[in-house]
Amino acid sequence: MTLLSDILTFNETFVEEKQYEPYVTTKIPNKKLVILTCMDTRLVELLPKSMNVKNGDVKMVRNAGAVITHPFGSIMRSLLVAIYELQAEEVLIIGHYDCGMSAVDSHATVEKMKERGISDDTFNTLSYSGIDLHAWLKGFDDVQESVKNSVEMVRNHPLMDKNVPVHGLVVDPSNGKLDLVDEGY
Repeated sequence: MTLLSDILTFNETFVEEKQYEPYVTTKIPNKKLVILTCMDTRLVELLPKSMNVKNGDVKMVRNAGAVITHPFGSIMRSLLVAIYELQAEEVLIIGHYDCGMSAVDSHATVEKMKERGISDDTFNTLSYSGIDLHAWLKGFDDVQESVKNSVEMVRNHPLMDKNVPVHGLVVDPSNGKLDLVDEGY
């Protein structure tokens, strides 16, 4: 069996046995909050539990490093939709200590891409198109500074409601402790 077939087999039972019923909620977050955080596996259950967040309470957006890399990319769009369409009234940006993005070496990543068959022609095309792949893949040195940068990008976005508080925090993935980096009130 493949991983996908395992998932689909489990899902069939999940639906047939109505195991979804405890998770039924609406699309509007109960706590009127949208959170941008990292996709790190250690945070999947730990972060919500450390914040007393349950299914239906918040909109959760995840990416590598909880970083907003472009003011008009999909992350910023998701935050704006949560605010304007889904009634979120506050934004939390939560990075974490020991983040994999703090150790990303773009040159090593490019080499791994080449090992998996991405051709030099592809990299040349990207370069000739003005894409700085190393800047795009680069991680960060300081998670608190990274969170502050993302908070500022949201706060200063031309389409952002200036009355919506945007907060920055860093969580410890070993115990769930939150450190406040930037309060938005």
